[in-house]
This record gives sequence, C-alpha cells and structure tokens, in this order.
Amino acid sequence: MDRSLGDGGMALLSLLGLNFDAYGDGWATATWTPTELACNPLGPVHGGVYGVIHDAAMNFATNSALENGDRAMTLDLAYATMRPAQAGGSLSVRGETVRVSRQVAYLESTVRDAGGELISKGSATFILRRKEA
Repeated sequence: MDRSLGDGGMALLSLLGLNFDAYGDGWATATWTPTELACNPLGPVHGGVYGVIHDAAMNFATNSALENGDRAMTLDLAYATMRPAQAGGSLSVRGETVRVSRQVAYLESTVRDAGGELISKGSATFILRRKEA
C-alpha cells in the first residue's frame, strides 16, 4: 500500500491535485488542492470530479482493510456536494470502511475545507474478490 501514497497509482488523481498521505486498517486520507483541470469554466470544482475523488478515497480505504492479494471493485457510488470548492483551495479527503464482509464492503468518504467545513460526502458499496486459499 505504501507505493500507492501520492497519486494512488493513477496519473489522473495527480492531475486533479489529489495526494494520498496516510492510511490504516480500513481508512485513508489525502490532501487535495484542486487544479484548474478539476474545475468547470465558471470556476468551482466540477461536480463529476467529486465522484472520482470519493471513489479513489473509498477504494484506497477498502484496500487498506483487505489481505494482500484480495481485490475490490466499485458496485455503487453516491455523493452530494454541500459547498463549492475552487482551484487552489486546501481540502482534506477521508475514506473509511463502515463494514467489510466476506464479499461486500460498505464505505463513506468526506471532503472538507481547511476550516473543517463539509464540502462533499460520499458512500459506496464495493464487491470483494478474495484470493484463493
């Protein structure tokens, strides 16, 4: 998992300004300084970009809860945005597992501004593919 710190192994995340900085058993955190690429022509972060950020954070959190060799894939993703964010803003992102069963993981994620105000929140369901015993 250490090799996934930074852009999570996805150049797109780096281009959007996301940087994973820590993880533990069932959680992951990142700093996000949205780039111009993440924003729409009117200035704020484009709504669909939040989906990418939430999915990445929850995927990282899921993988941190799994055994080496197990895999996860997004089945369902939902998110809502409460406040706008702008390019260059300082945001924090956190993904965490709510429940992990044999075949399914349930997750939540948040994006907050520097003052801790909630910008966006997400939830997802991941299907798990366990390695052969």
